[in-house]
Amino acid sequence: MGVLDQFDIRGRSGLVTGAASGIGLAYAEMLAEAGARVTLTDIDGEGAQREAERLRASGADARAAVLDVADRAGMTAVFDAHAKAYGGLDICFANAGIDPGAGFWNPEGRRNDDGQIDTMDPARWDRTISINLTGAFNTFREAARLMKPQGRGSIIATSSNAAVFNEPIVGMPYMPAKAGVAHMVRHLALELAEYGVRVNAIAPGPFVTNIGGGWLKDPVVRAAWDSSVPLGRIAETDQIKPLALYLASDASSYMTGAHVVIDGGAMIGSLGARA
Repeated sequence: MGVLDQFDIRGRSGLVTGAASGIGLAYAEMLAEAGARVTLTDIDGEGAQREAERLRASGADARAAVLDVADRAGMTAVFDAHAKAYGGLDICFANAGIDPGAGFWNPEGRRNDDGQIDTMDPARWDRTISINLTGAFNTFREAARLMKPQGRGSIIATSSNAAVFNEPIVGMPYMPAKAGVAHMVRHLALELAEYGVRVNAIAPGPFVTNIGGGWLKDPVVRAAWDSSVPLGRIAETDQIKPLALYLASDASSYMTGAHVVIDGGAMIGSLGARA
């Protein structure tokens, strides 16, 4: 098989959680553009349906479903519907996540009154862990259930460079949630290897998405973040598509348990600044 042939996912099926916008939508677009059949799921059902219709208008085979990744019974129904429509599940992006709120510092380097461990509303912790960590567990569980009998499949989680180092302007629950996702990926890669199911993680740094109310779309905020990235810019979501295709396809057939950082050097730049 030629090198380019290994990236061919035409005819395969993929399901994406949190696919109505941002990085999840980029994953769904990548699957559609590469000829795969795709189910876009999101708690924003109208948004998922709108984007699925847009992809169908361009010739893609795309479906949409309302999905709260904290709802286990609802997840089983959505995954079963995907498998019934497409004869199984080949690729799953465990992407859904929420903004944890402000960290203990704001971007100007001053402390946030409601971002400290002793002042933060505990509900922020509960909700972030429920969606960003337990939701990933629920997604992994459903994907494994469908992929193990097939003897094949690729599960890709959206982690973060925040799984590796702390960011004071990001709400504290986000870091342990993403670190937990990264560790689950390593654990499940070991567990599922004998079934031919690969599990990897993409760890984005600063990308322009709707998380945090889309604050990175503000030109002033964006300029500040651009200057903090060694490559001199934060990323648009289209830039994550080639990596997503690589992990979804046979091109990465000997790769499992990996945590691939894509952040323009932000993490190494930060660590270097602290050295």
